[in-house]
Order: sequence, then C-alpha cells, then structure tokens
Amino acid sequence: MKLTKKSGLNGTISIPGDKSISHRSIMFGSIANGTTTIRNFLMGADCLATIDCFRSMGIDIEVTDEMVTVHGKGLHGLTKPDKVLDVGNSGTTTRLISGILSGQDFDVTLSGDASLNSRPMKRIMTPLNAMGAHITSVNKNDCAPLSIKGSKIKASHYDSPVASAQVKSAVLLAGLYGDGPTSVTEPAVSRNHTELMLQSFGVDVTCEGKTATVYPPKQMNGQNIIVPGDISSAAYFIVAGLITPNSEITMKHVGINPTRDGIIKVCQAMGADICLSNVEDSNGEPTADITVRTSRLHGTEIGGDFIPTLIDELPIIAVLACFAEGKTVIKNAEELKVKESNRIDLMVNNLKRMGADAVATDDGMIIHGGKPLHGISLNCKYDHRIAMTFSIAGINADGITEIEDAECVDVSYPTFYETLNKLAN
Repeated sequence: MKLTKKSGLNGTISIPGDKSISHRSIMFGSIANGTTTIRNFLMGADCLATIDCFRSMGIDIEVTDEMVTVHGKGLHGLTKPDKVLDVGNSGTTTRLISGILSGQDFDVTLSGDASLNSRPMKRIMTPLNAMGAHITSVNKNDCAPLSIKGSKIKASHYDSPVASAQVKSAVLLAGLYGDGPTSVTEPAVSRNHTELMLQSFGVDVTCEGKTATVYPPKQMNGQNIIVPGDISSAAYFIVAGLITPNSEITMKHVGINPTRDGIIKVCQAMGADICLSNVEDSNGEPTADITVRTSRLHGTEIGGDFIPTLIDELPIIAVLACFAEGKTVIKNAEELKVKESNRIDLMVNNLKRMGADAVATDDGMIIHGGKPLHGISLNCKYDHRIAMTFSIAGINADGITEIEDAECVDVSYPTFYETLNKLAN
C-alpha cells in the first residue's frame, strides 16, 4: 500500500464493530441457553477465528450481512473438538477462551500463527492453574500452543500484577465454572466489557473499586446485542482529522466506555477540536457520534492509571504527538512490548526514520513535535495497529510512504483503506 500527502479529509463514516465486544458476544452466546443475535459484528480475522473455534466445539453460528446468530448450548454444552483450535493471530481469543475451556469436561489444544505463538501466556496460566485448571505450554516456553485439560474450578481471588482486561476476563470466565465467587483485583481498572456483558446475560457480577467478582450462574440466557463502533478503530480517523489540514470527520455510534475513552481525553488535553453528540446507552455500553476538526495541538504527559484506557491507541497517539507543539511523554506503557509486536521499538524506530524526534524509554517514549515527516517504506511486523498508524502518518508526510504488509489491517478493520480513500475524495 502506497500513500501520499493529503489534505481536506471530510465526511461522515461508520466505524466497524468493537473487536473486544464482538469476541465476547460469540463466546458468551455460545455458553448461554437459547439464541443470541449480534448486529454490527466485526468481520475481522480475529473475531472470525473466535467463531471458528466455537463452531469446532459444536456451536451453530450463522453469519449474514445483517447479523450473526449464535445458537447457544449452555454452560456445559460445548463438545470436544476433533482438531487443534486455531486462534489465528488473536490474543483475545486465546486468553479468554482459555478461561472458558478450563472448566469443561474435555481436553483441547490451542494454537495460532507464529506471532500469536510468541506472545506471553504465563499471565493467564498462573491464575487459572491456581484455580485448579491444568494448562501447559506445549513447547515449555510459556507461550502457545497451550494444552488445556478440563478440570474442576475452585473459587479464587487473584491480585493481578498487570491491568489487563484479557487476564481479568480469563479468570472471571473460569469463575463461571467455580464452586463459589471468583474475584480479580487490578492495579488499575482495565476495560470492563466482560463484566458489563456477563451482567446482560444474567450473571451476577459486582465491581467495587479495582475488584471485579463473578458468582457462578446456574445458566446464562441469550441476548440481542448491537455492537458499538470500535473506539480503537475510530482513533485513526480521530487523529487523521486533527492533524490533516482542512479536515472535518464525523464518526457515528462509537463506543465511549469510560474504561476505553482515554484517546478522547488525551485529544482534549492537547487542545483538540473534538465534539461528542448523540450520546446513548447500548446494552450498558455508552456510545456517541464523534466529530473532529483540524486543530493546533500541544504536547502532554500520559501515564499511570490512564494507560489501560488507551493502551491500543498509544501508537496513533505517538503520531498525534509528532504534530503537536512541544514535548509529549508516554510512560507506564510496558504492555506495548508484548502486543502483536514490540510497539514501543517499532513505533520509535520508524518515526525516527520518517524524521520525527522520538526516543524510546523503558516504559514508553518521548516525542518532541513539530518536525516534518517524510515517507519511507516499512514492514509493520504484521501488526494491524502499526500499519494503520503509519498510514495516517503517511498521508501527512512528504513523499511516498509504503506499507509492505498492509493486508494485516484485516485483523480489525478490513475496510480501513477504503474508508480513508472515501474521506480523501
């Protein structure tokens, strides 16, 4: 994919469904009684991997252009797959499904692509095994492939060393099969889609401060779900609208869950012209239309408990910082090192190649804005968020920017380039 400098991005767009919520809707619908319908489901590679996994365990899932229909079989209705469950590139699928599979009465192996199989899984293996699960790393390197032997799950409390929705969710989902309440306390509250959606399916979930607790249900009941637009996907167009000259972009029905809206707060702190309208509530998930206009921005500092609310948006925030006056500091973001790629190193190295004043730190980066960017050719290590990030940088850089592995955006935003071209015309 080759990109050149643009101006005047204008229009109203719809953002694909939230990836986190799409994953959970399939998982929870599969272990609920009755039918779950899902509209605005994200048809990205990661979420399709989740569908394939549950189909392999005997769940009938219908996919049409209008909606996805899951014919759930209840908490104990999954059946042993006749092959290794292929999770593709999806860390969310791997970590969350491990919690569910821990409490089944059959054994299974999970495996993914080379990138997925290099990501750390000890962070879920430790708490799940402490609950009575039997999860081992096939290659004994604390990574997938994972062998999971169905077990009796014990009620537990876990003090998580990281604020991670995937870790929290894995424990809570195993707790659905426990012999009493299971709780997780985090150092900072991570995204709470699991807690909200479990409640909508009829599960007793309580949240007090930084602790979430699930009480094992007798059953879950199918729901009708409308997935809000993914704010992580909207972030690329939020930034594009702010830094590209003569631009105004409106994004419809985007999720603004308070555990996910850090990108909005950062933009506001940097002086952005950003407006929220038509604020609504959808299945416990707040949504809004977001409008941004080209803005004069200034640097800021991002860190602490704020990081979990924008962890996936930090790469595109780094590009935003390149077009702001003064210094932007991103800290307490070590989690970026264990995503689809080491996003700290990948971002800083490529921004420097483009001419930015960017320095990597142990837990983030420091960027001095105002230096003009120039196009480069880069490989994004098949990391969808890095590819979309440098696409937005590329349309604001002199010369030609080439994304060598641009097809990786299919993981979360298959129509990304189509939407970008629409706004530029």
